[in-house]
Amino acid sequence: MENSGQATAITVSQLNREVKALLERGVGRLWVEGEMSNIARPASGHLYFRLKDESAQISAAFFRNRQRGPTHAFKNGDHVLAYGQVSLYEARGDYQLIVEQIEAAGEGVLQRRYEALKKKLAAEGLFDEDRKQPIPSLPRRIGVITSPSGAAVRDVLSVLRRRFPAVPVVIYPAAVQGEAAPAELIGALQTAVRRDECDVLILTRGGGSLEDLWAFNDEQLARTIAECPLPVVSAVGHEVDFTIADFVADVRAPTPSGAAELVVPDGGDWLRAINTIATRIARQGQRTLDDKAQTIDWLNRRLVRASPAARVARQQDRLRENIGRLAAAMRHDLHTRDSKLSTLHRTLMQVSPAVRVQRAINRAAQLRQRLAVAGRRHVDRADHRLRLTARALDAVSPLATLDRGYAIVTDATTGKALTRASQVKEGDDVRARLAQGELLARITGIADDEK
Repeated sequence: MENSGQATAITVSQLNREVKALLERGVGRLWVEGEMSNIARPASGHLYFRLKDESAQISAAFFRNRQRGPTHAFKNGDHVLAYGQVSLYEARGDYQLIVEQIEAAGEGVLQRRYEALKKKLAAEGLFDEDRKQPIPSLPRRIGVITSPSGAAVRDVLSVLRRRFPAVPVVIYPAAVQGEAAPAELIGALQTAVRRDECDVLILTRGGGSLEDLWAFNDEQLARTIAECPLPVVSAVGHEVDFTIADFVADVRAPTPSGAAELVVPDGGDWLRAINTIATRIARQGQRTLDDKAQTIDWLNRRLVRASPAARVARQQDRLRENIGRLAAAMRHDLHTRDSKLSTLHRTLMQVSPAVRVQRAINRAAQLRQRLAVAGRRHVDRADHRLRLTARALDAVSPLATLDRGYAIVTDATTGKALTRASQVKEGDDVRARLAQGELLARITGIADDEK
């Protein structure tokens, strides 16, 4: 067929790339059942074979980095279930299955049971994210439900000791494989809930086949996890292993070690956070001292502008009150920071080497000493300024005039100050206030010099 326009062509590489993308997006990962044939084991460790049934076949590649154990047991004629990604080998244009897991075909029944239960519980909402609980940022105690002799418990404990050794761990032993395992796992969960001594639970075991992990696909176990009031982290098998417990748990971890990393913070990060807080405390203390110093200067300027003795007295009282409040605030501030530093010190002692802890303690002590010295210095300066101002005002006060022999004369009846002789007449009583005491006098004569 002719094209009226200019033909647009793509390369074979481009075509194969497009087909590969369509296969991977459109088909994705799935289980394929068939018989193994044409098995090849090159020196690279990869496993190549064909998977066939009565009427069709497909190439398959099981790369070494995806293998969880030896593959020498597989042989031509084995009836297997292969899980993987449908793709295309671009160099040859071969349609193939990139295998991630191989199981004996006898596990196909288990896989169908697994898919049926998964669909059922998902429809009931047991996998919904809105029903799942958050994990505490720093649990006071961690519970681990697993076999006490398995590799999983060793991996979990090793990571917890490395990241945050101060958090205690409680082991709730239970079988993780076999017919008795589901009941024991349920019992361990119920025991942890009843004892209420942990903030988070890790349900874990190492890798294995679908049959090995089947205890974690138990319906009653799944419902017990969903009803658990404590947050549950599921870490069953390897990263590619998914169980019903993983879906219903509050958090799924890819491995037992990954679960341990999820439930505790990194101690080094906490140490850096503590140092940051200590720096902020020091800066805030200095800012507080600067603000109080400005307040004292402002109060002092207001005091200087007020001249009458009564206003001076009131300003003196207010200044003393402010100084007292400042001292109390500084003592409270120092006490608060001392408490915070003590708390930080206790935490630091749990998570950091002794040398770094002592370094932080010494720094905190220096900060407290600097704050105390600075506070006393500012209070002393304010008191000195107050004394100087009071002496200056006393020098110009009317009371000082009385000390030089002058008197204030007032009408004995009205108390009104007398400034002119014409304000009284003979026989009137007057009071004369001296520097010390008062005189009561009667007018016997008036010498009027106002003329």
